[in-house]
Amino acid sequence: MGQYTASQRKNVRILLVGDAGVGKTSLILSLVSEEYPEEVPPRAEEITIPANVTPEQVPTNIVDFSSVEQSDDALAVEINKAHVVCIVYAVDDDDSLDRITSHWLPLVRSTCNSNSSSTDGEPDVARKPIVLVGNKIDLIEYSTIDSVLAIMEDYPEIESCVECSAKTLHNISEMFYYAQKAVLHPTSPLYIMEEQNLTPACKKSLVRIFKICDIDSDNLLNDYELNLFQRRCFNTPLQPQILDEVKSVIQKNVPDGIYNDAVTLQGFLFLHCLFIQRGRNETTWAVLRRFGYNDQLEMCKEYLRPPLKIPPGSSTELSHRGQQFLIAVFERYDRDGDGALSPEEHKMLFSTCPTPPWSYSTDIRKSCPTNDNGWVTLHGWLCRWTLMTLTDVVKTLEYLAYLGFNVHENDSQLVAIHVTRERRIDLAKRQSSRSVYKCHVIGPKGSGKTGLCRGFLIDDMSKLLGKEFKTNVVHCINSVQVYGQEKHLILRDIDVRHALDPLQPQEVNCDVACLVYDASNPRSFEYVARIYIKYFAESKIPVMIVGTKCDLDERRQDYLMQPSEFCEKYKLLPPHLFSLKTNKKELYTKLATMAAFPRFQAAWILFYKHRLVQLWESAYLRQFGLMTEDPKVWLKAGLGVAAATLLGFMVLKAISATGTHSR
Repeated sequence: MGQYTASQRKNVRILLVGDAGVGKTSLILSLVSEEYPEEVPPRAEEITIPANVTPEQVPTNIVDFSSVEQSDDALAVEINKAHVVCIVYAVDDDDSLDRITSHWLPLVRSTCNSNSSSTDGEPDVARKPIVLVGNKIDLIEYSTIDSVLAIMEDYPEIESCVECSAKTLHNISEMFYYAQKAVLHPTSPLYIMEEQNLTPACKKSLVRIFKICDIDSDNLLNDYELNLFQRRCFNTPLQPQILDEVKSVIQKNVPDGIYNDAVTLQGFLFLHCLFIQRGRNETTWAVLRRFGYNDQLEMCKEYLRPPLKIPPGSSTELSHRGQQFLIAVFERYDRDGDGALSPEEHKMLFSTCPTPPWSYSTDIRKSCPTNDNGWVTLHGWLCRWTLMTLTDVVKTLEYLAYLGFNVHENDSQLVAIHVTRERRIDLAKRQSSRSVYKCHVIGPKGSGKTGLCRGFLIDDMSKLLGKEFKTNVVHCINSVQVYGQEKHLILRDIDVRHALDPLQPQEVNCDVACLVYDASNPRSFEYVARIYIKYFAESKIPVMIVGTKCDLDERRQDYLMQPSEFCEKYKLLPPHLFSLKTNKKELYTKLATMAAFPRFQAAWILFYKHRLVQLWESAYLRQFGLMTEDPKVWLKAGLGVAAATLLGFMVLKAISATGTHSR
């Protein structure tokens, strides 16, 4: 990936103004013909210089102004259309030099201030870049630069000044290069001339860049880090001799700029200040644009949110490269090496971002696994990013950019995202290739669904007994093993306040639904039954019905059918009885497995009934009820299901063949 140019203009428009007779038109004609014109018209026609013959490789329009042929209104229009204005004076005419401050600079300022936007649709700035051009240097043997520098101190919009000669062609190309440079690499966003210092916005941007390049987080840039920085920004290594010279310059001017033979933040900022003071704005701009900044020193939209195509029915997950980058970031800021991010470490990690993507005190502790202190572990860290990638992938792209993915990986953050195949394909194949599944947990108020979700995050679910949950965090994520493969399961707590409240499509659509009722409440199941019939009976979404609080006395439900009868009628798995007190977690593995193999149970019940259902229950459900971390048990369960599946497909094939023959 080459140098990123965040806001490279498509063209540069240069306007030349000044008193009559100072040589504006001669300068343009001398540039084009490379010789001095003997006959000069009152005004040169607008010319366009192709990109391939300009130093910055940008098409350039040069516009002349003549007070003889054009009105003041026409001048105002041209000033607003221009990206940079060159005010030309004659070095042998003091009056033309005085008119810079008495007429031309105030005119340009007032014209820009009276217009909120330019005619090309771009927002206009009150201080348009200015280049002061002293022509006819061939007629004198002295310089006017000292006088011009005094003017520059009072007018920060003046980017540069140059003396030239249209007759001898001296500095003609340089003059137009400076004009281009004033547009493409402006000084004013970077540097405050009056204070001889970087602007606050420039400092803030460079501090972020320093932190991203400080790989070992020791607040220093060592030789290795400086070389990486050089390669990433300029695609070339930093020679040892040049590196030593740079350090020597910093040490000479900033006593605390070098520490242990490494560059400090103060030294880094001084270096860029020095670049600008020496007229090498393009160096600092190259760095800023490589890290995603535009001309206003804001992270540009294309850098933060590159276009990502997600087909309907597909989802988004972290790719291997995305996971590896996030692991490296975590380990970099886990300074005490305890495998978790303390609140301070978490704050430092996101110091390169406008704000953290989530609240550490509430969101993190309630949505993903943490240690006993409530600090996010590496596992929980990856889980939380996995959750954000599925539910808000644009935000993931933004924060990967803020953390420096584009620079460290030398590629767009799109490579950190994996777009899964469409869900309809998963349904057709009866198994999912995804590694992240979304389960909606739906049930009446007081049914225990929030406790069920939170129990997914901790080892000892009994610690949640008697707790009152008052947070707005609706997602919980953790990983489970499905036949030896790690899968992430996201539980979304669907908040339904009233039984008659309709569910929205986004509350229904998921990979697997968990309908929860309170087994100790006789009026609880009716709500679940109505929800299933209304939203899921005709859908292809796998459904698990769960009776919570099974450690209490199970009550007969006040409904037409009891839960087990209901499940049998609608060809669902038998109700799963769950309790925080028992601390059994097989429910979560069941849900993930159902999401991984959509329509699997329905296919069994639909085609094989009776004996095949018994085979399913013995080979699958009973093993499912004895879920354990023992890989031997997992292997037995997997082989049992595989054998049952193979038999089922053989029977189905035989049935299909018979049907075809009978026709």
